Amino acid sequence: MELSDLLKKRSKEAGPILRRFFTNTLFDSTFTLLGIIIGSAFASNPDIRLVLGTMVASSIALGISTGASVYESETLERERRVLELEKALFRELENTTITENHRMSTVIIAVVNLFTPLMCCGIIITPLVLATFQIINIATASWIAIGLALGILFVAGAYLGRLGKRNPLVKGTRMVIFGIMAFVIGFLIQSLI
Repeated sequence: MELSDLLKKRSKEAGPILRRFFTNTLFDSTFTLLGIIIGSAFASNPDIRLVLGTMVASSIALGISTGASVYESETLERERRVLELEKALFRELENTTITENHRMSTVIIAVVNLFTPLMCCGIIITPLVLATFQIINIATASWIAIGLALGILFVAGAYLGRLGKRNPLVKGTRMVIFGIMAFVIGFLIQSLI
């Protein structure tokens, strides 16, 4: 196998890994934000600044967590692959195009996962920011934010359906159903407290 073939294979590997981690982080952050809205914004006397602060702080923490964990796990996996390749080729590959490609792919995947929760937060938080300026009330803003979160889940599910050669509407709807289930359970728990 030639070096150019190896490089093409490695770049093809990075795409699915990036999609997989991005999708997992997107779902995790969306469900986390749903929980925050349910637990905070639908309280009897919601503090909009507390809701916003909790959403932003949680998204930053989740971004750092997923970015760092993805970086570390991908670095480990790619180092193991390089060692296997070095054994097969009977040569050291440090500072070659292969190892540089591995490093760059790992950094890109980690950075995307770092910013994914912030992207979700930026979308979902928008109506709540409008509520701070009293453009809309907090109850309306909360329902719009829930709708945006469910919209993110639908789009991500539909995207996965299309990638997997499945019906995108069914896959998207299934993710929305999971979101609604999380909302109902969280709402019931919040109302009992």
